[in-house]
Amino acid sequence: MTQTVIVVIYLGLLLSLGYLSSRLFRGNSSDYFVASRSIGPLVLFMSIFGTTMTAFAMVGSTGESYRVGIATYGKIASSSALIHSACFFLVGLPLWALGKRNGFHTQIEFFRARFESSKLGYLLFPILVGLIIPYLLVGLMGAGSVMQGVTRGAFPELFASTGGAIPPWLTGLVISGVVLYYIFAGGVRSAAWANTFQTFVFIIMGFIAFVTISTKLGGLQAASSMADPSKAVRSGNITEMQFLSYCLIPLSVGMFPHLFQNCLTAKSAKSFRLTLVGHPLAIMLTWIPCILIGFWATGAVMPDGVTPVIPEGTSPNAVLGMMVGKLATPVIGGLVTAGIMAAIMSSLDSQFVAVGTMFTKDIVVHSFGKERFSESQLVLLARGFICTIVLVTYLLTLVEPRQVFSLGIWCFSGFAGLFPLIFAAIYWKKATKLGAYAAVIGGAASWFFLFQASGYGKDSSYMVGGVMPVAVVFATCAICMIVSSLVSQPPSQETLDKFFRKKANA
Repeated sequence: MTQTVIVVIYLGLLLSLGYLSSRLFRGNSSDYFVASRSIGPLVLFMSIFGTTMTAFAMVGSTGESYRVGIATYGKIASSSALIHSACFFLVGLPLWALGKRNGFHTQIEFFRARFESSKLGYLLFPILVGLIIPYLLVGLMGAGSVMQGVTRGAFPELFASTGGAIPPWLTGLVISGVVLYYIFAGGVRSAAWANTFQTFVFIIMGFIAFVTISTKLGGLQAASSMADPSKAVRSGNITEMQFLSYCLIPLSVGMFPHLFQNCLTAKSAKSFRLTLVGHPLAIMLTWIPCILIGFWATGAVMPDGVTPVIPEGTSPNAVLGMMVGKLATPVIGGLVTAGIMAAIMSSLDSQFVAVGTMFTKDIVVHSFGKERFSESQLVLLARGFICTIVLVTYLLTLVEPRQVFSLGIWCFSGFAGLFPLIFAAIYWKKATKLGAYAAVIGGAASWFFLFQASGYGKDSSYMVGGVMPVAVVFATCAICMIVSSLVSQPPSQETLDKFFRKKANA
């Protein structure tokens, strides 16, 4: 009950913050979609980092470490720390400059102008939204698993079917409602403010969880000695080719629609400095504790020295919540749970705003003309589509769940596989419209074929010739882009001048 009360209080604070930020909303679409391009360095860093720290990073990494060992850090976290910052520098900064100069609000606006194709957006929109929905599912599933783990036995009569724990469907419903409220009210500005607050919360609470759990288990050395030795670093946990192909997955940040939109909110190029330097350090501070907690969970026992903390057969999604619920005091457990919820919601809000923006700008306005709509109507359209996506995502969480880590990997693989599209658009003058169409169709088709072959993510160890599926999707997209561009007519000089002229000083 204590954990539940603390989480409810935290959600109330978040609603209050959403209300305060909405008071600054200027009522126009530019403020709702990109916060009038007024976000400074600290809020930009917190917003971008909070957006990348999802249930995949906290709930998923703990569960994967419990399942296969601490090699999980080497597979994804170590490469993410460096590759994310490289993407922000090589992709985020140029896109911010081009977006400011040409008034872009979305990825699709950028691609339409760069490849001189109005219809390209109609192809990209369903693909990007289709990849974002699994990303959203990861968040809601992670939130439900954590709350079920920490509240087990708290409501024995009300929720008897889940062992007295708050069921995932109720957690998902409440989280969706809270996030929907503050992004409905203030758009990107509310999301940025909320992300700043929530990033502080989950970093601090993650550290508290790590210290509390390790102390309860007798210290770092004692906790590690309890763990299953077969899950420690050893030869055979992961092959060289599998590790190298995992390094492609962090490229997904270059194609995330919500990160594109976050980059456009920056006040100046200097606002990116803190993000470029601080992002790798922040990833280290958050991933390492989660992965170690998952590793300790493989052999951790209760104070009686016999009863395992995590019973055999427990879902990996529930490991973090159960470790916190059983090894922390109720107050600490509640605060840490609030921190986990903060990490999850800090990514959901940006994604919801991004899909609403794309629908409004890239489908409705592009099809019917901006002059047909007032500023208030544009905001209303975005809000309406956001509500629809929230409802669809929530209903999908009621279907048979998948492992958070596995589903997250597939989602990121789809975005990372399309990275050659954005990279060629920025740096290759000979990239053409035909190349863009071929890259999108080839990348999306190969991703869907492999996703289907894996049982729609059910086979968490699915490989293609010893490498991760992302390698196949990435190669398909890149080859299609290069070959098709070389055999087709290059872009007009007007377009090349627009996108490749010397950048003005920021």
